[in-house]
Amino acid sequence: MTLFEAIVFGIIQGITEFLPVSSTAHIVITQLVFGYTFPGLAFEIYLHLASVLAVVMYFWKDLWNVIEGFFKFIVKRSNEDRVQFYFGVYILIATVITGILGKLLSDSIGDGLKSPAMIAGALTVTGFALIFIERFHKTGQKDESSMTVVDAIIVGLGQTLAVIPGISRSGSTLVISLLVGLNRETAVRYSFLLAIPVILGSSVLALDDFSAEMLAYIGPLNLFVSFIVTFFFSILGIIWLIQFLKQSKLIYFAIYCFIVAILVYTMIDPETIIDI
Repeated sequence: MTLFEAIVFGIIQGITEFLPVSSTAHIVITQLVFGYTFPGLAFEIYLHLASVLAVVMYFWKDLWNVIEGFFKFIVKRSNEDRVQFYFGVYILIATVITGILGKLLSDSIGDGLKSPAMIAGALTVTGFALIFIERFHKTGQKDESSMTVVDAIIVGLGQTLAVIPGISRSGSTLVISLLVGLNRETAVRYSFLLAIPVILGSSVLALDDFSAEMLAYIGPLNLFVSFIVTFFFSILGIIWLIQFLKQSKLIYFAIYCFIVAILVYTMIDPETIIDI
């Protein structure tokens, strides 16, 4: 891998990880453009860790408030910490559901869902979901104080759909959060904070893929540069998405998903089984 290619992978991963456009599909296309087949999932997981670091840095106050409020409520049972405690519980509930069902689905998903046609179809579904949530669904008024366990369960189930290649994790959690009635600000915070335990959990499961082979294949300098680039562009992606949501422009992401779906369907050999 060249330094230029490492930078491109970092930009692609960073920008697309938190936008509702499926970073998996973009990494697949980028691999095809450069002619790479990475050994295992180590490199993708490595870049995901840079994206998680970006979320932690950007939402550190929110994250700290949830963690502090969660444990303070356990110790003191203070009403002022009740909202943050339950918000933390809702994050845990959705994470556990995603972790268990995601693992079960990953083990039984079958190679058929990894074909270009299925990835293109999943991107198309993401696009239509974004159009529906923006054009035909009235935004709810729920915030952290009015969320329920049922909301967390439904969002966890929705997030599990991201196991299907082409379904955006951020897109699925955002759409489902809005569907259950969360206001946009709460839906965005919930979606981003959910990314932290989910991506960290998947990283732990992929530890076996981290090896000297990956280091030699990509190169120490390229790994370092791609991490820094991913982190920087993940921050930009977070800021970009928040600004777009304030202006109700999810329709643009939907159109983009349709374009990427067409590219995946037409550029990739239909007999190909994507190794993801």
